[in-house]
Amino acid sequence: MKRFIPLIIVFGAILFLLFASLSSGRVVRKEGKTFIVDGRGEAWDVTKAASIGFQPEKFQYGIGRNAFTPLDDSHLSANGDALSPWERIIGVDVGGESAAFSVSTLSGHEISNNILGGKAIAVGY
Repeated sequence: MKRFIPLIIVFGAILFLLFASLSSGRVVRKEGKTFIVDGRGEAWDVTKAASIGFQPEKFQYGIGRNAFTPLDDSHLSANGDALSPWERIIGVDVGGESAAFSVSTLSGHEISNNILGGKAIAVGY
């Protein structure tokens, strides 16, 4: 049953992304500039791309910035004793600063953007 719930969440997210990518994104031309508007209403300036021959009407609009809850694996570093001995993790060390990311959580989010050792990192699975 524990694996069934995450599968429902993943399936729901896939359906959401599929329908969001098919949603009515639009192209707006205003004051000599060309914009595409994503699923959340944010406009993206694509004037340069249009000027070199790309067709904004064929761009994939997506669901927009910050549409997903950020990944939180803070429990891994805070309390390693709470983990199952079979939990798979991805460990990262940058400049002597380390972090761990659970594969089970990453499999639902696919990527975690973080700052580690003063540098921006992306951990994906």
